[in-house]
Parts: sequence; C-alpha cells; structure tokens
Amino acid sequence: MIDLENYTPGPAGGTRVRRDGEKWTLIITRELRHPPEIVWQAITEPAHLREWAPFDADGSLARSGDAVRLTWTGTTNSFEITVTQADPPRLLEYGDMRWELEPLGSGTRLTLWHSIDRRFVTWGAAGWHIALDVLQRFLDGKPVGRIAGANARNSQGFQRLVADYAKQFAAEPPAPAP
Repeated sequence: MIDLENYTPGPAGGTRVRRDGEKWTLIITRELRHPPEIVWQAITEPAHLREWAPFDADGSLARSGDAVRLTWTGTTNSFEITVTQADPPRLLEYGDMRWELEPLGSGTRLTLWHSIDRRFVTWGAAGWHIALDVLQRFLDGKPVGRIAGANARNSQGFQRLVADYAKQFAAEPPAPAP
C-alpha cells in the first residue's frame, strides 16, 4: 500500500552529475541514520528492495559473480545483471550502478553512482531522490510503500524535482510520459 498523503519530497539536493558524452553519471549522496550492515540488507535483499527500490530483483545482490534479473517497477522491462563487486557492507556494483556505504557516526553515508542516458538524467535524479526518501522511511520503521515508476512520476513533487534538477545540471528534462 502506498501512502502518498504522508509523503512529500524535500528540496532537490545531494546529487551531482559527471558528464561523458551521451552517458552521464548521477552521483547521489545521502546520510542515513542506520549502520552500514542494515543499509546493506536494504540494498541487496529482494524483500527489502520491494519496499523502496525502483526495481524488483529475483535474487540477492550480496555476492560477487551472482546473476540476478532486475525488473523496473511498473514495466515488463527486465534484464539480467551480474554482481561485479560485493564487499559487504561497504561496496556493491552491478550493471550501471555502484553503491558505497561508509560508516558515519552511528549511521551511514550512502553514495550511489548511476550511469544514465543524459536525456533522462533529471528523471533519474528525481526518481532516486524519491526512492532514497522511501528507503529512509522504511529503515526508520515508518514505511510509505514503494513510490516508483508511474507512482513516482504522478507523486506530489516529482515534476518540481525534475525542474529543480534540470536547473542544477543545466539539462533539459524529457517530455512528460504519456
């Protein structure tokens, strides 16, 4: 169950881009109130990912060399990835994503690198912004339900985030989805 009434995304921030031709890399940093071991479970285990991530995984992402099928939420678009690096609870890399978890007091500094077509970088930034907000609420024991795909695009604040990230990145947002 998605609780959109109790969720409004905060201001755009904590995200920057590295430009390289048509592929840009989003670099998103969040400070979470939970230790790396807890965050590691949330970013690697299918049951946890279903609570917040914009994709489903048909297996754990916690071991290097494992092949896992990811399906983007609200689509039939699935693809197989191989976990290229898994060093629990510090580093996870697969496909076009790299996650780093650093201890920060009693919490964690999470940094995500996601290579994305430059045409969709503002949507990616807004989508990950919302997903990581939902992750924080899930970890805090106050879940609002996964807000991804069309639910994210239709949520309060998504278009505001897209516009704000477009200004920050000096990028054109894509045309709205039909």
